[in-house]
Amino acid sequence: MKIAFVGGGNMAGALIGGLLQKGYAAADINVVEVEPVARARLVSRFGVLCSAAIDGEIAGRDVIVLAVKPQQLRAVAGALRSLLASQLVISIAAGIRSADLTRWLGGYVRLVRVMPNTPALVLAGVSALYAATAVSDAERRIAEQILGTVGATLWVEREELMDAVTAVSGSGPAYVFYFLEALEQAGRDLGLSAAQARLLSLETFHGATRLARDSGEEPALLRARVTSKGGTTERALESMERGRVKALVVEAVREAAQRSRELGDELGQV
Repeated sequence: MKIAFVGGGNMAGALIGGLLQKGYAAADINVVEVEPVARARLVSRFGVLCSAAIDGEIAGRDVIVLAVKPQQLRAVAGALRSLLASQLVISIAAGIRSADLTRWLGGYVRLVRVMPNTPALVLAGVSALYAATAVSDAERRIAEQILGTVGATLWVEREELMDAVTAVSGSGPAYVFYFLEALEQAGRDLGLSAAQARLLSLETFHGATRLARDSGEEPALLRARVTSKGGTTERALESMERGRVKALVVEAVREAAQRSRELGDELGQV
């Protein structure tokens, strides 16, 4: 299978690295990247083929991954439209809806839209995928295999759910980092060194997440097991409840989903 990436940024780099680790040949991957420094870095790091612009070479690829910024996607689609015949097109450009991309591509419908997240950079991401109706089961499996090289995958059958995905997992790493910032600050304020606060916060978060994933039990049950009556954890959680921390998190994610819908409207108008 021959794969072309249009755009050679961090997420493309993560996917290329994941593909190579899974045994894909560097000679079967090419990247279109306008920045000379980025091209040189990709060649040095992965040994893949790189070019500065979209040309006829891309017509011979089986899969085309669109990994450019959303604001650049319309121009990229215009350059691609005459070169498409039977390729599977995968878009990881945030916010661009399938109908708009199809319109920019001159009616091309063999599209899969993906919302990955930044832990893909360490092969620990999660990606949600949505397939247009023209995409075959075999093509769905191909898309899942490619995104599966950098973490977990799931399919959504209604495209509007991609706004919820964006709010929960696309933006989600920032929420985690925000909480880690607060936990580290609390540790420092209580007398721990910066290094101690960092290690305790990171390992606690990592361990708790792993426990929740591996045990298969509900977070509420796991939380209850750690919370002794009259103990330190109960006191901390009571403070969070008074501050409406859970309600504020839910509200924040709803706001992110709303902004995702707005961006889809704005980007689709161009």
